[in-house]
Amino acid sequence: MQYWLVKSEPYKWSWDMHVKKGVQGWDGVRNYQASNNMKAMKIGDQAFFYHSNEGKEIVGIVEVVGLYHPDPTDESGKFGMVDFKAVGPLKKPVTLEQIKADKKLAGMALLKQSRLSVSPVTKAEWNYILKLSN
Repeated sequence: MQYWLVKSEPYKWSWDMHVKKGVQGWDGVRNYQASNNMKAMKIGDQAFFYHSNEGKEIVGIVEVVGLYHPDPTDESGKFGMVDFKAVGPLKKPVTLEQIKADKKLAGMALLKQSRLSVSPVTKAEWNYILKLSN
């Protein structure tokens, strides 16, 4: 299993919206590196759901249930999307401030490539963030 982090602005697509919908395609990604990250996803991979701009925190976990396929919101036909189902919220959100302040997370793609909307998370980072959320 691989681990990921997906970002969404909560006023556009929030954790609560995703939970209510159940399964949702992660559309609107227009960055080649983020798109390549989605192409690398496999069924069962999990991702942290991160609220960007407002909140700036990891709030939940989603799971890949649909592999990379065309994104109907992309008129150029160059980009695709994956489908995620909500797994559950974190017990306590983990903020960007916490992540930045923790030396164990200094190498996270979230910090190194802060504008990337879909990024990998190592197993060690994943497990550590889960501990922070308890």
